[in-house]
Amino acid sequence: MEKAEASDDPDLEKHPECHTNNRTSDMETQKKIDDWTKEDVYQWLIKVINVPLKYAEILYNEDVSGACLLLFDKKDLLDLGLRHGPAVQIIKKLSELKNPKGNLTSRATPEHSDSLVGTSAIEHYQGDKQEAKRHSRKSAELEVLPQLSIQENCDSNSGEHRWASKDKQKYPSSGGETLYVTAGFQENETSISEEVENIKHKIVDGTRTAQLTMLQLSHSTKPKNADRVQIKTKEHLIQSNNIVDHSKSFVKCVCLPRPFDEISSSFVYTKNEMLPPETGPSNLIDPVHEYKLMANTANASEKEVLKKFTDEVFRFAAGCMNSRTNGTIHFGVGDEPQYKHGQIIGLDITSPDKYIDEFDKRLKERFEENTNIAKICIRPPKFFQVKCPDNSNVTKWVIEVDIVPNYVDTLEKLFYTTLAVKEEGKNCKRECLFVRSGASTSNILDEKNPRLLQQKIKKVTDDVKSWASSRKSAEERHRETTGQSSQGQRLKQLITHGRDILESSIQFIVITNKCHVSQLEHLCFLKELKLFVVLDFDPESRENGTFSYYRKDRMANIHYPRLYHTTDNISTIIGKLNLFKQTSWVFCNGQVDENEADMPFSDSEWLKKRAADVNEMISFICKPDILSKQKLVVMFLLHSVVTDISSPIIETFCSIYQKLEGDDNMVCICKDSTVFEQWKHAVQTRCKTDITNKCIYELSMNEVNSTIQKTREPQTISENRYLPSFGSSSVLLTKKDEDQMTVLEILAQNECENTEIETIESFTKFKNKTEEEFYRGGQVKWWNFYLSEKPGSIPFIKRDKYEELHNLITPTEGYSCPCVTINLFHHPGCGGTTLAMHVLWNLRHKFRCAVLKNNSAQSSEIAVQVTQLLTYGKEEQSSYTPVLLLVDNWEDVEDLQRCILFTAHEKKKRESLMVIILNCERSQFPSESSRKSRIDNVFITNKLSTKEQGFFQMKLKELKGHHEKPETFYAFMIMTNDFSEKYIENLVCNILKDLDVSTKEGQLLSFLALLNTYVHGSCMSLSVCEEFVKIKNLWEQESLEEKMNPYSTLLICFNVEECGTYQGVRFLHQQIAENCLKILISKHSLTLSEITTNLLHCNQLYNSGMGKDILIQNILSMLITRQRKEHGDDKDTLFSPLIEEMPMAESKQVLTLATKRFDKNATVPQALARHFYLKEKDFTAALQWAQDARQKDYNSYIADTLGQVYKSYLKHVMEHEKEQKNELTPETLETCLQMAVKATMAFKDSQDLEKKNEQMDFLDQPTRKRQKTYNTSGYVGEMDVAMIIFDVLENIFRKPDEYQWDTLLHSLKNGISFHSFHETDQKTAEFLSKLISHDKFLFSLKPRMKEIFVFFENYFTYLKPRSIEREAAEDRNKRKVSEHFKRYVKLFCQSGEEKEMERASQPNLSLQQKLEQYRCFLEEKHADTFAGLLQCLSEKNGNQMELILKKWQFISENSKKYIDHINFILANIVLYCIKPKSTILKKYDELVVLLNVVLQAKGTYSDCTEAYYLAMLLLWPRKGSSMDNTMSRNICTYITSTKKSFHRRFSHMFPAKSAIAHFYLGKSKELKRILHKAKLDQVVDKEKHPNIHQLWQSGAIWRELEVQNLLQRVMGKTENGDIYVDYGGNLKIPVRPVYLGGLRSGCSLEEVSFFLGFTMEGPVAYDIKYATDL
Repeated sequence: MEKAEASDDPDLEKHPECHTNNRTSDMETQKKIDDWTKEDVYQWLIKVINVPLKYAEILYNEDVSGACLLLFDKKDLLDLGLRHGPAVQIIKKLSELKNPKGNLTSRATPEHSDSLVGTSAIEHYQGDKQEAKRHSRKSAELEVLPQLSIQENCDSNSGEHRWASKDKQKYPSSGGETLYVTAGFQENETSISEEVENIKHKIVDGTRTAQLTMLQLSHSTKPKNADRVQIKTKEHLIQSNNIVDHSKSFVKCVCLPRPFDEISSSFVYTKNEMLPPETGPSNLIDPVHEYKLMANTANASEKEVLKKFTDEVFRFAAGCMNSRTNGTIHFGVGDEPQYKHGQIIGLDITSPDKYIDEFDKRLKERFEENTNIAKICIRPPKFFQVKCPDNSNVTKWVIEVDIVPNYVDTLEKLFYTTLAVKEEGKNCKRECLFVRSGASTSNILDEKNPRLLQQKIKKVTDDVKSWASSRKSAEERHRETTGQSSQGQRLKQLITHGRDILESSIQFIVITNKCHVSQLEHLCFLKELKLFVVLDFDPESRENGTFSYYRKDRMANIHYPRLYHTTDNISTIIGKLNLFKQTSWVFCNGQVDENEADMPFSDSEWLKKRAADVNEMISFICKPDILSKQKLVVMFLLHSVVTDISSPIIETFCSIYQKLEGDDNMVCICKDSTVFEQWKHAVQTRCKTDITNKCIYELSMNEVNSTIQKTREPQTISENRYLPSFGSSSVLLTKKDEDQMTVLEILAQNECENTEIETIESFTKFKNKTEEEFYRGGQVKWWNFYLSEKPGSIPFIKRDKYEELHNLITPTEGYSCPCVTINLFHHPGCGGTTLAMHVLWNLRHKFRCAVLKNNSAQSSEIAVQVTQLLTYGKEEQSSYTPVLLLVDNWEDVEDLQRCILFTAHEKKKRESLMVIILNCERSQFPSESSRKSRIDNVFITNKLSTKEQGFFQMKLKELKGHHEKPETFYAFMIMTNDFSEKYIENLVCNILKDLDVSTKEGQLLSFLALLNTYVHGSCMSLSVCEEFVKIKNLWEQESLEEKMNPYSTLLICFNVEECGTYQGVRFLHQQIAENCLKILISKHSLTLSEITTNLLHCNQLYNSGMGKDILIQNILSMLITRQRKEHGDDKDTLFSPLIEEMPMAESKQVLTLATKRFDKNATVPQALARHFYLKEKDFTAALQWAQDARQKDYNSYIADTLGQVYKSYLKHVMEHEKEQKNELTPETLETCLQMAVKATMAFKDSQDLEKKNEQMDFLDQPTRKRQKTYNTSGYVGEMDVAMIIFDVLENIFRKPDEYQWDTLLHSLKNGISFHSFHETDQKTAEFLSKLISHDKFLFSLKPRMKEIFVFFENYFTYLKPRSIEREAAEDRNKRKVSEHFKRYVKLFCQSGEEKEMERASQPNLSLQQKLEQYRCFLEEKHADTFAGLLQCLSEKNGNQMELILKKWQFISENSKKYIDHINFILANIVLYCIKPKSTILKKYDELVVLLNVVLQAKGTYSDCTEAYYLAMLLLWPRKGSSMDNTMSRNICTYITSTKKSFHRRFSHMFPAKSAIAHFYLGKSKELKRILHKAKLDQVVDKEKHPNIHQLWQSGAIWRELEVQNLLQRVMGKTENGDIYVDYGGNLKIPVRPVYLGGLRSGCSLEEVSFFLGFTMEGPVAYDIKYATDL
């Protein structure tokens, strides 16, 4: 390789990659096709002839080399699996290589027989790197690409080329373009200009000027060279390696100048690129160019440099003005011999202002009387940065000056200039008359011969007149060709889908590349659009690009394509990435300064490593389930030229084009026409489609910005939104901050005020539409309240319960808790939510009001955003304005309250209110729900008072004055008619009288009626409905309302914001849906099963579409969800109401069909199994479906169902035998025992799976929040099975012989083998054989029953439900457990009479027998366990407890079991609490000694939580007491052990339960200071507080003086967010706050005081007060 030439440019040393001589030429000898490897073939296929990647990979995987490829024909390729098109393409291209025509060749020598000396496009992909680095000077052939061409265009006068655009009269706004001239040059040729006929300009963007385009060279006209193309060029162009860019082989980098006479502040040049040759005048409009380097200025003064600059500028300017041609002079561009002609070098400029000042100063001196004209014609200097190809800055500049001698300014004038020169040492002025002569400027007055001088002046004078005339004509032609653009209107049509305005529901996907900083200000429109996702290909966007500009005012999440490429379902991805709530800004080519995985890639690396992730992402975001095409615009925002047809952004276009099946939804906004031309060409090459009618390229970005913003629909929200703050002040809520609170709809103080919509003529139409939507049955909007307050309007109807609810929210006595919950119970559709929002509207100046708009959000997320709203605009923890949060049917409201307290606890100030949760709870019996609720509440029903009816009649009169048919506002009319069933029935009958249920419209109506009747709040997406009734139109020529007329009067569209944002369709009112369903059944002979079957058969609803997941959940809920009174339903059902109302055979058919539709769902076969065993008693089928459900998802509920099947079969066998009055046979016993074993195993599985807390499938989860529960049905089921078996055994053995039965019970109780059983007859022996075969199971029954009873004792005693509503459900289990326990006691515990008789007959019972007898007594009295003894606090009187203590004392004295000692200690404590003066009580010190024995034996790592609990009670230090007691000093260790052991035993129940405090620390000492809850209840004034439970619930119990007098207020300190009781020395006892909001954050060391309670989890603090607050 030749040695690189030296350069005196220091930047070339600094940036060797910029030095063109460091680039090695790719013009090397080409391998023969025969020699191609399979890699060469692969690269030729994908890079040269653009065969799809998958087909190239087929050939690669089949090891197809060049030699193989030459033997292929089309059939061979088709056999390999290629499609017809690619196969033909490969064969044709291969044929051209084998049989060259003209300039196309694959193998040639000078004799056309050996090897190719020139280069072709495939050589870049050859594997021999050494060959590729050899510098070739031999004659070269040129591959001619079919898209572009260079043609000859020799100027006979000047011999220079016109570098002018064929389509535009001046260069469009862009950067210096790179033209690729294929590098096959003849060595002996001298000038490129002799063969170039025409060059079609392609101008690239300024931010990356080194982008490349391929130009085709035409055939030579010389006959002898007809078979090859020869290009004459200058020697320096041949020798210069710098014109070959390695990213595009065999091409020369030629960049075009900046667009003429445009500011182009974003334009930059790339060092060492080649500008076109200097040009002379052409058509006077296309500018001529002249280059100056101004080199060798190192030794020159600044003054000399500036003088040189102005001299050259005004010389060139005067020449252009006289020649009447546009022109540009460039400074910083090199020429021979030091550089190549037109090579961009750049200048070192310290201060551009000095050049401008010198320019202004010298202009007047040079042009004198023509100064004003010169100022108009000569544009001020423009400065453009020069960068290296790697985009690094080399701090050099190109200076350019444009000259525009318009006819109206210059007319026919001659422009002389004055030049300051030195003659004979004196400063003189010399007159000059410059004109353009070819590519140079000459001074006419330089002629020394006076005669010739006069002739030249005369000729120039005449020429100027001719040139002026030509200039005038040229300008006129230019104006005519420019014409008027219609692209503004096209832009409106493309972004609005042909509508008049850009609706706010339109979602945008934006794809953009690098934008110059100066253009960012014109991207304001992006902040106003609903951006779903932005695909950004600018790695620097976060630093100084589009993202940084957008993020200043709007919220956007930074994502990478890989985040979309997961196995999660659609709903999960939407929730995880916050899609639809916040813009997803995807950096598709990484970011600078990121880790290696997210660094920017080159185009080739991107294709290999990142393209797959981007394609996966596009596949996801273009799914119909995500975005509806009717509401989607895909906007390509192209600031930079895209030339490579394999560039990432083109690949992205192709992927979107494929996924959306065309370009209907696309708009391409190009920065200028050059960007457009390149984009159009690239798209047409790749996708074979003309994108022109989807492109905007004649508008500036400023015009685009203004057009889009003007097209938006009038804004209905205030531009500046304010929140109330302390002292009647306000704070501004910015849009960006509001974007972050995604789950809240915030009600501003100035909501609806000063909006754009109110200032335009269409406001009346908007007002009427808003009212119509609400009164027809839509969700109330803030606008409804605002409009009702306008002058002349009747105020919004206040329901009778308004004042009650208002007063409950704003009590005069203040609030008892930082977070308050209020329930509003209401019938569905009776206006409950409207009432709540009305209260919010009127309290918006007192509270920061918000509505929870996403019921699928997590409580923790809601809490964070509520806290953000609470503290917004406040920097200190003082005087917060409370938040009033409205939630709809949020069933686990207590969990939400706890999360808010936990998140906002650091904001708490004394007892100040922070948040009020107003929960609108739907209920079929609002008054009953209100009565049972322990939370403050209000209820409304579907009956209007006389006063309310009067208000509705007045409102109806007002509506008649503003609306044509207010009687069609059916939701309003239903209320006006006091929810009359007769009115609704007549209404529906009249509208549906001509309904044809066989049509698509009739079917859709039946589907909606079914869903809305059985699933409240259900809907179908508008797009799915339109597709179902066969409306497919992007431009919405027909609407669903028109298609469904007249039935559409019963329907309404509304916005849904769950699992995406889309429009849903439902009935106006649930009662309308119910009556519609009744009419379909009664008058159209449809059945529920038929409608449901049609719904399940309709594939269109399940394939794809917006809201598909929600629809599937609703359908599943309709089929599966049972009614529960605890959930506000009117009754408990075995199946869903829909299934309950179907005949048995039809319900079975529907559920069976549902198992096929939802074949991966486990709950449907589970429901079908329940159907078979409960309704049809077909246990074989039930077992089959239960097993099917088990295979799909084996959770605790599925396992319980399997156990229920076996249990039901067992019961059925017994009932059948009883009905038939048959005696049980050994075979029947065997069957029963087998069923019992299987049922018990399934129920044990249910218990184990519940401990693991298995998650349900997403389709099984309800659409609304459910309370967390702990499934105990497995324990209850196991008890049921045991009791059935006891009944079976009793039936067999008790009837014939009581003694046998007693013997059997004795065996079961003590595990004595059945072999010792006395056989009285053959039949008994047969029964015994069956028992013996199942003896292990039978012997386990009694101890398992005992274990389950202990479990429930612990479950009910140690823990309480986190939800009040769950207590009612647990009461049922308590009753059932109690019934089973009574039966258990009867079986295995002797009665009192039996015990007396035994003692009388056997006065000398052994010690063991006596112990066993006492234990049986305690077991019978529920006092044999620690939890049972705690229950005695409320269930036993003093005498009963004394008897229990005596039994425990005897057992403790005669037992070595530590649990017996523990229970004895607790029995003493319980008795003391109930009967403190009892004489049998042990002294405190005795109990402590006994406890010490237990603790020493158990250590601190056991699971004996009860021992550590007693240590807390008995060893808790007293204030001021000495800590010499070792046991007291160990109290911290015991508390830690309590917590750890409790968590090991019960942590799996924590989501549903929390620990109960049974005792509290009093003011006395020893046992006297252990107070139980009943003692505190006794001292409360019952007349003043009839509802004591409410006191406990609200925390007001601690403010009762009588309670405070009993309890000891403990002093402690906060440290790192925890509380410690400090008793001196190193003893710091940790205490947990009961309420999560009890402590402030900041980890401040503060003194606090509190009341102390004792739970099995450890000590807890109530009523925490800071010392500074007292």
